[in-house]
Amino acid sequence: MTVTTIGFDADDTLWHNETVFRLTEDRFADLLRDHAEPGHLAERLLAAERRNLGHYGFGVKGFVLSMIETAIEVTDGRVPGAVIADLLAAGREMLTHPVDLLPHAEDAVRALAPDHTLVLITKGDLLDQERKLAESGLGELFDGIEIVSDKTAATYTRAFAAHGDGAGRALMVGNSLKSDVNPAIEAGAWGVFCPSEIEWELERADAPQGAARYRRIAHLGELPGLVAGL
Repeated sequence: MTVTTIGFDADDTLWHNETVFRLTEDRFADLLRDHAEPGHLAERLLAAERRNLGHYGFGVKGFVLSMIETAIEVTDGRVPGAVIADLLAAGREMLTHPVDLLPHAEDAVRALAPDHTLVLITKGDLLDQERKLAESGLGELFDGIEIVSDKTAATYTRAFAAHGDGAGRALMVGNSLKSDVNPAIEAGAWGVFCPSEIEWELERADAPQGAARYRRIAHLGELPGLVAGL
């Protein structure tokens, strides 16, 4: 069946994102260097993020709250107010950080837009994702926008039914096997893995080896040719 609908992940698929989080995490480690060594602090922060996903969801705001929670924990409740203020400032900076498109992202989207229904399917803070899409210059090329709390097979079933001819004639491309590829394949779509330079621990998963609709590309520049060959 011909692919008529293509879903794109946003963060670390179309534009850099995890690099901004890592820079902020380095700042966090420096602020708390007198209370915890960086490796231990990173473990505590990751544990807080894992605990808090169900409460705060994905994105900058949940990350900042997890940093504050971790700072309170490692200082036994004695974290200085100035450190909290610095973490809040870091979060605001993340929410205004310029959008930096990944190589080949714009060319791939523009090449596929004329002949396919394009849908942006992304997790994260609503306002932040809307801002990044607007600043990316790609917004007008998408026929549908889905900013969701999580990505499951049901998410893709609904999104591709709403914006296309159903999951059976859709393809999802992204940098996360856990969120972009495996659940899309479960829904009946093609899942194309486009790995990013930095992978967030909580997005790691095994590739669906043997799945007929699984593909891997090195970068988005390979996507139009892949789609044409399906």
